[in-house]
Amino acid sequence: MILWHIFLAFFIPGILGYGGGPSSIPLIENEVVGRYHWMTVNQFTEVLALGNALPGPIATKMSGYIGYMQGGILGSIVATVATVGPSLFLMIVFLGVIYKYKDSPRVKKMTLYVKPTIAVLLGIMTYNFFMESVDTSGWIQTAAIALLSFLLMERLKVSPVIVIVAAIGYGALFMV
Repeated sequence: MILWHIFLAFFIPGILGYGGGPSSIPLIENEVVGRYHWMTVNQFTEVLALGNALPGPIATKMSGYIGYMQGGILGSIVATVATVGPSLFLMIVFLGVIYKYKDSPRVKKMTLYVKPTIAVLLGIMTYNFFMESVDTSGWIQTAAIALLSFLLMERLKVSPVIVIVAAIGYGALFMV
């Protein structure tokens, strides 16, 4: 029965919490603190603070932790699936509709607007990563890693996965 309660506690905010974490956190608090009394407000605040300190979507981190505390590993899995399930389902339905009407002039026009937006967002993210790297590692090291990565991938055709893993290893060994 606890797994069903865990599922409901995170599925309902997943459906009603339009906009992701910030809008679903009060709904999760209502379920976890108000309805099921699994935590106090203070404990929930601590979990929220911990979730904010870690990278990634806040609702999934909180659901995984709270689900684990209430139902172990299976509870964590159920809570996480309940949290991402509604969004995943709607995304699959939406993509199915887009695929069905992929030859429609409206859909083609929509994708023409979306592609530049994604390119700009990726460009901004790349710039922010680059500036963070310059701040932490310096210009010379950042330029050397970028040049070496470019040469490995473009000239020697090394898989990007290998380049990324090597860069992570380099950072773990030499960046203290």
